This record gives sequence, C-alpha cells and structure tokens, in this order.
Amino acid sequence: MKRVETNFAGRTLKIESGRLAKQAAGSCLVQFGETVVLAAVTVSDSLSNLPYFPLTVEYREKAYAAGKIPGGFLKREGRPSAEEVTSARVIDRGVRPLFPEGFKNEVQVFVYVLSADQENDADVLGVVAASTALSLSKVPWNGPIAAVRVGRVEGAWILNPTFQQLEFSDVDLTVSGSRDSIVMVEGGALELTEAEIIKALEVAHKGIQELLEAADELTAEMRQPKMEWTKVEA
Repeated sequence: MKRVETNFAGRTLKIESGRLAKQAAGSCLVQFGETVVLAAVTVSDSLSNLPYFPLTVEYREKAYAAGKIPGGFLKREGRPSAEEVTSARVIDRGVRPLFPEGFKNEVQVFVYVLSADQENDADVLGVVAASTALSLSKVPWNGPIAAVRVGRVEGAWILNPTFQQLEFSDVDLTVSGSRDSIVMVEGGALELTEAEIIKALEVAHKGIQELLEAADELTAEMRQPKMEWTKVEA
C-alpha cells in the first residue's frame, strides 16, 4: 500500500492504493477533507462484439456515506439519482477520449462515495480517483487527468469551494484536464466576461497540475505493465 498526502486548496488531500479493492485491475482511494471516494477499474481479457467501445462508468452516492438510512416506504437504495448520473457523465467525458483507437475490450469504472462530509463535493474527486485507478491498472490509457471545481466569492477565485461557499459564488465551473490542456468544461455563471472565464480556466488548470503531481507520486512506484491487446479496425 502507498499513500500520498498533500495540502490542496487549504485542505488535506490523500491519495492511496493497495488497501481496498485489491482484486480489481486498478483501484484508488481519494480523501479530501472528510469526503472519501473509491474508484475501481476492471477490464476484460477478450474482445467485445459490440460495434462501439464498451466503457461503463458508474458513480454512486450511498446513503451510508452521510451516516443515513433510506426512509419512507422503501428502505433500499434506488436507481442512480440525476446528480449521480451527471457525475458519472463528467467522469466518462474526461476518460473516454483517452483510450487508444481500436481498443474494444470491455472496461468498467466504478466510483463509490464512502464518506460525505457535507462540505466537499465528491464528483471532482471521482475524476481524480478514476484517472489514478486507470493509470495504475493494466488498461491501455493515455492519461492521467484530474478535475477541479472553480468558484468566485467577492472577487476571489476558489478551488473546490465548499457547498456553503458555492451559495455565494457567481460562477460554478467543473474543469477536467491533463498537464498540458483542458479536456472538459461544464458549469454556469452570472454574466461573466470572456476574460473572467479565461481566468477561471487558468486557475482550474493550475489546480489540475497540482493534483496530477500528487497522483504521479503515487503511480510512479505502483503502475502495472499494460496489457497486450488487439486493435480492431473500424
């Protein structure tokens, strides 16, 4: 097991692997504040017969993560909520384009929120965890990437703002990127200028680079050799 601990956006960030989900092709645990996210990656050794790349990304926030039990008529967890589906799509849009062309082995990326501290959102942590798990695994993948949320309160840019800070923020952007470029942006704002949006992206990319440095420190020693695979011609 290896753990990397650093300070990010004024809070403690921990990235570790080798303690949980040992049977997965790759796994990563990310903790930011008291919010904890686990990502596990599995891959098939055989080619899929589907006419598209069979990548499945699932993001789940169970009630136990907040210390709760589902109430009402049904006491069981239901299907993914709209927020969970949106978070899964954010992860999917970041990682899917980085798989090599012609790779048709089925890949599944499961991201579970193990603990929610009611302050730090887990969706951007899911991108970091999924990226690190893919980097550690034998899956051929042209990563890594990371993601941050950017807010602005009283003119000050904030990386990964808390839920309380977002209530007073005039911008809420989720940005995924690599060391050299930004690969995905989504969010909203209250009539910001183009220059302000560019500034937000610059702040986000700097934060992404900090996260990638921490992830690289973990993967440098634990990365597995990549699997052999057959390219499928379109």
